[in-house]
Amino acid sequence: MNWTTIRNNLKQYMMLLVLLGIIVFFQVLTDGILLKPMNVSNLIFQNAYVVILAVGMLLCILTGGNIDLSVGSVVALIGAFAGTFIISWGWNPHLSILLALLIGIGIGIWQGFWIAYMRIPAFIVTLAGMLVFRGLTLIVLNGMTLAPFPQEYLAYSTGFIPDLFKNLHLFGVRNSTSLVIGILLAIAFCVFQIRSYYSRKNKGYSVESPWNLGVKLLITASAVIWLFHILANYRGVPMVFIILGIILIVYSYFTSSTVTGRHIYALGGNEKAARLSGVKTKKLLFLVYVNMAFLASIAGIVFSTRLNSASPQAGQQFELDAIGAVFIGGASATGGIGTVSGTLIGALIMGILNNGMSIMGINSNVQQVVKGLVLLAAVAFDVISKQNIKFDFLPKIRRKSKVDKNIDV
Repeated sequence: MNWTTIRNNLKQYMMLLVLLGIIVFFQVLTDGILLKPMNVSNLIFQNAYVVILAVGMLLCILTGGNIDLSVGSVVALIGAFAGTFIISWGWNPHLSILLALLIGIGIGIWQGFWIAYMRIPAFIVTLAGMLVFRGLTLIVLNGMTLAPFPQEYLAYSTGFIPDLFKNLHLFGVRNSTSLVIGILLAIAFCVFQIRSYYSRKNKGYSVESPWNLGVKLLITASAVIWLFHILANYRGVPMVFIILGIILIVYSYFTSSTVTGRHIYALGGNEKAARLSGVKTKKLLFLVYVNMAFLASIAGIVFSTRLNSASPQAGQQFELDAIGAVFIGGASATGGIGTVSGTLIGALIMGILNNGMSIMGINSNVQQVVKGLVLLAAVAFDVISKQNIKFDFLPKIRRKSKVDKNIDV
């Protein structure tokens, strides 16, 4: 393996290495509290909405560096509607969730129309949306907080998968079902990756060496089993973790293995060239913002169940967390570059920084400073690595040649 290969691999997995470093750092400084089963479960609950929003924000940024500033307000508005339907009006929780999601899609259609077809900049449309939807939240809730939600509603994201082997304590853990799920997922992942590897190889595509594939599968499978083993030692796998898993798998497949997903990357790379190539750029941009509002609606339901209330203050600065996670995860500020897995890593970095500093008792104002510096460093690393910027602070001294020495000044 030559130096170029090593450098490319380091560049590809840099954020993952940074994440591992942050985990080790806070695990030591918190005396092991960070990775205790209860805290790991809390990390999932605390950051579920960030991951969901970040996946949607990734697609917006892929289209050309566009962002959606209204997602925090949409989260609050959907929570407000859910609270009104269920708590104030006594409607069926399942029907109310469906109706809230439809309202979210309607919000996406509204914003997508102005952005895609009227060509108003996404920044302006979503900034207006941030103000409008926050105001509507205050109107719907009349400035008050509605609580509590019934258990049928809370079970969607605050519950845990029950243990099918209760009282048996298989493998020496509290929830054996969770560990079995982790082992099955690790096996399924390895089988899928191996089949994909040989499929690409048989089609003549460039593939990594079997050694690299084996190491990657070993590390990933071990990490998955380790995570589920930790969860199995608390109350098991949270229901919201299943929601996150479905979203991550679906959107990872969508962005990497579908024609529409490739068109989104093409749109972000060069909109004019994509349009001339037959890509329906307006329709694509419209669907991206409808999707963003849909995912923000899911995040609104998840967050309201975590609070067990519908609050007019919900969703404050959520858009900043989502945007930060996407950029830290390696997405380009100009669009066309970024992955779902990278976005997940970025969200985990933000979440672990928050959790670790909170455990250590660090002031929230200092936490904001640290997160801002991490975001700046991540984007700076991306820009520098792509442009191969060299920092020559001192002027170069040109050595005199023999001809120069003969010139009289």
